Amino acid sequence: MSAPFVIGVDVGGTKIRSGVLDRAGGVHERYEVESPGSSEEDVLRALDGAVEAVLGEPIGAIGFGVPANLDRRTGRVLRSTNLEFDDFDLAAHARERFGLPVGVENDANAATLAEWKLGAGRGLSDLVLLTLGTGVGGGIVLDDRIYRGWAEVGHMVVLADGPPCQGNCHGRGHVEALCSGTAADRAAQKLWGPDADAHALVERARNGDDAARACLAEIGRYLGAAIGSLANLFDPEVVLIGGGFGEAAGDLVLGPAQDAARREALAPADTTLRVAPAELGAEAGLVGAALVGFGVLDGAW
Repeated sequence: MSAPFVIGVDVGGTKIRSGVLDRAGGVHERYEVESPGSSEEDVLRALDGAVEAVLGEPIGAIGFGVPANLDRRTGRVLRSTNLEFDDFDLAAHARERFGLPVGVENDANAATLAEWKLGAGRGLSDLVLLTLGTGVGGGIVLDDRIYRGWAEVGHMVVLADGPPCQGNCHGRGHVEALCSGTAADRAAQKLWGPDADAHALVERARNGDDAARACLAEIGRYLGAAIGSLANLFDPEVVLIGGGFGEAAGDLVLGPAQDAARREALAPADTTLRVAPAELGAEAGLVGAALVGFGVLDGAW
């Protein structure tokens, strides 16, 4: 029988979270640290520290969810948009350092795996998850299988020649540039000055501020344009919205997003498409990373 616990490491643009988890997604130990942004060496040191902080017995494997494109042939981390991480074999490094089987997956794919297996997507065969956080990630389940390609839905263009994307991306008008928590920060600062942020935007909107509500509705409409295109490509049973900003904004973004998505979607999705909140919240990335670890143990990853 495989070990009952694995270590999951959820690597975000803002925080790195690690934990010891069981197969049901239960977290038995946890650790959190701010994500370093200065160099690849600092990022790697932080990842090693996150594993060491929860390492004990019996641990069967380590799973990482990283905000980066992966080379699917080799498992190398190719390029992270929001972290200094470029062309590095994280799995080989962690195997050598910790002597355990290691799996690495894109962070949004990992969160999608968690929502599909243990969250709001349980029992469904086709779904899309969009995570709205520092950036925008996404994952897709088709015919009861998670799509393990790049699935960089946060870099779909929804406004030609729109605002520049962030981090290491040189594109313009991407979902990430218009619908992320970072985009909400910029909208708040435009309204109220440099000290304002997405938290203030959501709080003021919930207190009835018309300008704040209009900004969040605009974010929702851009998000809905992307969702409509995804519906026309994949016909998902539901599109789930997660991530810290997505969870906080909730119906203020999801309502306008569903309306815009149905406007763009072909029949019958123009009347049936559902946009709904994800269920696992901030735990999705950590749980998904652990499921990647269990997948390595089971020979499925």
